[in-house]
Amino acid sequence: MYYFISDEHYGHKNIIKYENRPFETVEEMNKTIISNHNEVVGKNDITVHAGDFTLGNKKYAASIITQLNGNHIFIEGSHDSWLNGKSKQIWERRIQEHYFVVCHYAMRVWSRSHYNSIQLFGHSHGNLKPIGKQWDLSVENNNYYPLSENQILEIMKNRPDNPNLIKQNS
Repeated sequence: MYYFISDEHYGHKNIIKYENRPFETVEEMNKTIISNHNEVVGKNDITVHAGDFTLGNKKYAASIITQLNGNHIFIEGSHDSWLNGKSKQIWERRIQEHYFVVCHYAMRVWSRSHYNSIQLFGHSHGNLKPIGKQWDLSVENNNYYPLSENQILEIMKNRPDNPNLIKQNS
């Protein structure tokens, strides 16, 4: 099972006030997001982190990763210098007959968007309205939990078609 999340900002004290997160301390925030992750993600699941995992260094990032269930794919965000530019900017995969495109940033058009592919993004912390088959993975937008592929597909059932969808003749 795939899970998706963005903008955890582990160890980033100021994100609490910048985004009005419901935590008193960075330790409480970290503990809650880790606990929420482990509540839903199993040891064989894969989590795609769509950027801004931590402002910390590689050692700090590793200390958080070891606390999280499952396997991890990291997409570089605007605060991921710990990745040293060695991560993907965009991750694409067919899952359950749907094409997923994941990037830290929202796009107007994306790979296969004209066929109603799904684009998942972060960065906006729940403050940018998605268009078509898009969803904001920022933790603030999803109650500080990662979303499963099934949850994403359920959300997409109620989302409008992508603006550039090619209408097929019936």
